[in-house]
Amino acid sequence: MKYPNSEGATDAQSARRKWLTILGAVVVVALVLYGLYWLVYARHFVSTDDAYVGGDVVSITSRDPATVVALYADNTQTVRRGQLLIQFDPVRPQTAFDAAKADLARAVRGTRTNFSKVDQYRAQLNAARVNLSQAQEDYRRRTTAGDSVSREELNHARDAVTGAEASVKAAESGLAQAQAAVQGTKVSTNPDVLAAIAALRSAAITLSHMKLYAPVDGVVAQRTVQVGQQVAAGTPLMAVVPLDTVWIDANFKEGQLEDMRIGQPVTVSADIYGGSVTYHGKVLGLGAGSGSAFALLPPQNASGNWIKIVQRVPVRIALDPKELRDHPLRVGLSVDVSVDVADTSGASVGVPSNKHEVRGYIGDYDETAVNRLIQQIIAQNGA
Repeated sequence: MKYPNSEGATDAQSARRKWLTILGAVVVVALVLYGLYWLVYARHFVSTDDAYVGGDVVSITSRDPATVVALYADNTQTVRRGQLLIQFDPVRPQTAFDAAKADLARAVRGTRTNFSKVDQYRAQLNAARVNLSQAQEDYRRRTTAGDSVSREELNHARDAVTGAEASVKAAESGLAQAQAAVQGTKVSTNPDVLAAIAALRSAAITLSHMKLYAPVDGVVAQRTVQVGQQVAAGTPLMAVVPLDTVWIDANFKEGQLEDMRIGQPVTVSADIYGGSVTYHGKVLGLGAGSGSAFALLPPQNASGNWIKIVQRVPVRIALDPKELRDHPLRVGLSVDVSVDVADTSGASVGVPSNKHEVRGYIGDYDETAVNRLIQQIIAQNGA
């Protein structure tokens, strides 16, 4: 006996089994494909979104007390290395520089005078010795003349010898003093002249600090100085951020660092461009410690109860300069980082790197010009 709709129920069950079979097959195929994807590709990548753009923030500070008379750059403006940023009032440093030049000329002339005194005292010593010789000869003759010379005349002759001997000693002392001031030196190496030269260099250096130039290419930030402001030495005035040399500090978990090596390729996407721009870089090295180790209050894991917390260590990543020029990044932006760790032939990220880019201070101080000025002053006052 057949019940009504029993045939329809059987067809529905068959259809359900069919779709469940198809779904199961799809799931199995998806799992197989994902397994293959992980084995062949995904397992060779480690990624994190705990990554941020880092960069140098070059502080522009006053090296001497001064008054600002002109500003040539403001926040968000791009500047080039060597471009004038700030100018201070140069009147007082210029006055000090002129005074230092006069002091050097005076020291040179004084040293020349000291050299002349040597010849002067030497001549006086020779004259005193001649007078002493004459006085001694006169005294000798009078002592051998017998009664023809009075006692008073003999006493005068003896006193003349004593006075001549004193004159010789005074001349010798003056010569020794004059020689002590110049002995072993010449005009250009005399201590008084060297001190005046040092003072002139110091004044020239201070004068050169009246203009501040950009030490690197970059964008101006954190300008706090105003025209007319009196600033003290070391006061931060503004900063220059070189955006073409920014890097990425990616904070990976310590378990992700096993296969990471220096030089491994990295892909980076920045939130500021919505993932439409991909940067390419390479691993540079590993930070010296986890973030918690350098915190204001580092963890005290040896006291009390302890719970293991997975730490993150910053990995520095260099970016392609051309890509940075095409799509500039700003310091502090968040990014997503993925490192290809398939090639483990490179040096471990734990090996410290000794490479460092040297950047020099730019100023107006010209050592060659100052040396030329010093030689000119010495020649003009020492001839």
